Amino acid sequence: MVASIMTTPNTSSAIGNNEDDELTLPRASMNKMIKELVPSVRIANEARELVLNCCTEFIHLLSSEANEICNQLHKKTINAEHIFLALEKLGFGDYQAEAEAVLKDCKAVAAKRRRQSTRLENLGIPEEELLRQQQELFARARQEQAFADQQQWEQLQAAAQQAQAASTPNDDVDDYS
Repeated sequence: MVASIMTTPNTSSAIGNNEDDELTLPRASMNKMIKELVPSVRIANEARELVLNCCTEFIHLLSSEANEICNQLHKKTINAEHIFLALEKLGFGDYQAEAEAVLKDCKAVAAKRRRQSTRLENLGIPEEELLRQQQELFARARQEQAFADQQQWEQLQAAAQQAQAASTPNDDVDDYS
């Protein structure tokens, strides 16, 4: 199965621009992880590239297997359980406990972000008060717009009267000739 997933540069150029060739992990992230895991060891660029390719291939293999499991279960969305089953099926069952711990941490971080992102709660002002303030702002904006419209109307009327006065002949002069 792995051989069918891997592509060589020669076959991909003969086929065309293969999307799988473009899908890799960011090198900077991979380098950072390597540095954190083995800070005192120098790693050749060739070895870094190999690690990057292996990680990319593992992710592709795991996601493909999880997708197969998802399809077998007639589901449309891959969820964590599908990943755990794929790990087991691919022979990586030993990593399931660590994967579950990572999932738990991710859920905790996501929940914390959701709590922090609710701006209404962080303001300390009740929602009813915020709604009242919003309605006041809308009313004030409507009044200001109505006043501006009224002033514009009056200016147009004055200009029209001036134009009419300028265009009408002067009837004050009696010409009896």
